[in-house]
Amino acid sequence: MSEVGTRNDPYKGYNFKLAIQGITEAHFTECSGLSAKIQVIDYRAGGEGQIIRRLPGQLQYPEVTFRYGLSDSRLLFDWFMQVCSGNLERKNLSVVMLGDDGQQQGPQWDLFDAWPMEWRAADLDALGKEVAIETLKLAFEKLERA
Repeated sequence: MSEVGTRNDPYKGYNFKLAIQGITEAHFTECSGLSAKIQVIDYRAGGEGQIIRRLPGQLQYPEVTFRYGLSDSRLLFDWFMQVCSGNLERKNLSVVMLGDDGQQQGPQWDLFDAWPMEWRAADLDALGKEVAIETLKLAFEKLERA
């Protein structure tokens, strides 16, 4: 807890790191889709006319998308191809927010039993000057905040 009168600045969205079990060579530039959603079940109770009641249903985790600079490392691509060949290897991973100094760790989200469900190569443009960025989408089964 902070003292009264002190200001806590929010974390910067660009200052994060991603740690995937067994993968150390990718440098990630973007993480999106990190969320959870509870489906809503609507029902009408007998004798209550037009009143619709709502109950919590199934918990869902949408896929999370990671973008990273293309390098000589094949670890992420090989993991995806391993799943394509029917050998599903699940990995745990953590998304960690970093402080302004780039070292101090802030909030952390742990994703469990993740596996790659989609891979996209970098867009290539002979007239462009951008860094080549690949995309990997992961499905996962459980989310915790550490």
